[in-house]
Amino acid sequence: MRSIRSYARSRADLLAGRSNARFVLAVHGGAGTMPRSEMTAERERAYREGLGAALRAGYAILEEGGSSLDAVIAAVVALEDAPLFNAGHGAMLNADGQHELDAAVMDGATLRAGGVAAVRRIRNPIVAARAVMEKTPHVLLTGRAAERFAQRAGVPLAPLAYFTTPERVAALERARERERKHLRTRASAADLHGTVGAVALDRHGHLAAATSTGGYTNKMAGRIGDSPLVGAGLYADGTCAVSTTGLGEAFIRGVVAYDVAARMRYRAEALGRAARNALDRIVALGAEGGLIAVDRAGRVAMPFVSEGMYRGLARGGRYSAAIYRGALQSI
Repeated sequence: MRSIRSYARSRADLLAGRSNARFVLAVHGGAGTMPRSEMTAERERAYREGLGAALRAGYAILEEGGSSLDAVIAAVVALEDAPLFNAGHGAMLNADGQHELDAAVMDGATLRAGGVAAVRRIRNPIVAARAVMEKTPHVLLTGRAAERFAQRAGVPLAPLAYFTTPERVAALERARERERKHLRTRASAADLHGTVGAVALDRHGHLAAATSTGGYTNKMAGRIGDSPLVGAGLYADGTCAVSTTGLGEAFIRGVVAYDVAARMRYRAEALGRAARNALDRIVALGAEGGLIAVDRAGRVAMPFVSEGMYRGLARGGRYSAAIYRGALQSI
């Protein structure tokens, strides 16, 4: 635990200082990374390409003067479509061998938010989350009712097989084997965690956040984590925008995404300090994870308390990404 706590208090990829750019986008592909010892050069390149595609999709909108809300949706759609990440196509399987997907979005300029949870057939849950925000008086819809609403709202659905990949099937089999043999060895972080998200600041000074996930391998059917919950899996207001990733139960109990904004507003903490201190809450609960955040001055923080976190940044026309500890590298 001591080593994890030291991570939380490290520099944690804080990109401090006022940015010269008027807009910025950050993305994450989850804190549940493959162990460095198992990461091949080819697979690392694929992850970086996936992060790069998401950054370019969202940043192109910001460059054209579009909104932070449009940018985070575009970035998360790209991550949901990429099978390497645990959201949409490539989502993890629950104990019943099924997918249950969660997603949410929040507009910092208006405090509007929308989410869907435990959905199975919505191709891009983040698009459905936006529809909930814009076309209903509610914040969160679940299950089949959410799917019926999404269909009426014109959100594309997909066959169940679309979401499944061989890698996720293998992960479920590993989890079931551990159960059958009553093994006490811990599952790989890549099987336990994994979420995608984006935060952005646009030319108008508006902030937005979006988060989407397939949960974790072998979770109980019906389990809903932090990703679709405002204040836990994401938060955005006039102070900052936050998207989290990790063990959802800990982020819910710690109200981690909102805690970042609260620390900035009520304790006058800078973004980097607020983000690191907020993660101390999950460390105290024995959990791992991370977050990405951007404030209204364009400062970005990407702390994590795990072996790695897939993450990327687009600012000033430049794109960079990282997986393990160390500085972001151009992509």
